Amino acid sequence: MNGPDDVVDCLGQRCPLPVIAAARRLPELPVGGVLRVLADDPAAAIDIPAWCRMRGQELVGTSTVDGSPAYDIRRAH
Repeated sequence: MNGPDDVVDCLGQRCPLPVIAAARRLPELPVGGVLRVLADDPAAAIDIPAWCRMRGQELVGTSTVDGSPAYDIRRAH
């Protein structure tokens, strides 16, 4: 994968705000597009993958960007 199509910075925000931000931004991307969510709340490691499963979106992977956790979500529909 090259890079994400869009990035939403939720650093410093407590869950569920990163999930809400992802839910709002993902529909703006084309199907197949990848949204990177930067989220340092430890709950995001559970909440973002769970949201992807519940909504039928694909969690492409997790990584660290400039020392912060990043979650890449591919829009499936």
